[in-house]
Order: sequence, then C-alpha cells, then structure tokens
Amino acid sequence: MIDSFVVFVVSLLIGALGIHFGARVVADISDYTYAVWTALFGAIVWSVVGFFVGWIPLLGPAIVLLAYLALIKRRYPGGWIDAAGITLVAWLAVVVVLYVLATAGVTTFDAAGVPGT
Repeated sequence: MIDSFVVFVVSLLIGALGIHFGARVVADISDYTYAVWTALFGAIVWSVVGFFVGWIPLLGPAIVLLAYLALIKRRYPGGWIDAAGITLVAWLAVVVVLYVLATAGVTTFDAAGVPGT
C-alpha cells in the first residue's frame, strides 16, 4: 500500500513538473504548487471521465482529452489554444524526464497528471 502511494506521489510530482514547464513556456506562469494541484485535478478528471465515456470507440478518448483541456483552460489564463499548448509542452517535458529516469533505472515510464504518459 505504501509503495503504491509513493509511486503515485512521485508520478504526480513528475506530471506537475511537466505542467509547470508548459505553463511557464506558454502562459509565462511559474508556480509549481499550482501545477501540482492542476496535475492532481487533471488525474482525477482524466480518471473519472475516462471511466464513464472512455470506452466509447474514438469519441470516448476525444471527450476525455477535451475534459482535460477544459481543466487546463480553467486553471491557466488563455483560451483553448493556450491550453493545448500547455498540455503539449507538459507532455513533451514529462516524456523527456521519464525517459531519462527510466534509462537510469530509477522509475518506470509513466506519470500521473499528464495524459498519455
């Protein structure tokens, strides 16, 4: 149980790092604590919406991604394009961090709070 909690917290912090970097690049906002909360809310939204509609072929994953983008749009200034930019930069940042950590044998290749990782 403790191991699962530690993995979740570390994954959440890595996901928050990606969101923090994306928000810094796209929206010029530098608040890691805010990014941690956004990653936590993002993981919850992704899980709940995915549970209810994620099973629908093609449409389900699109709705889940749209819900995640709506959360980013709500939490950070700007419109849908900025939310997509923050999400894309966050995803790229998390992929790079996880690749480095996985190559070093520190972690696996996944993170909470950023979709698709």
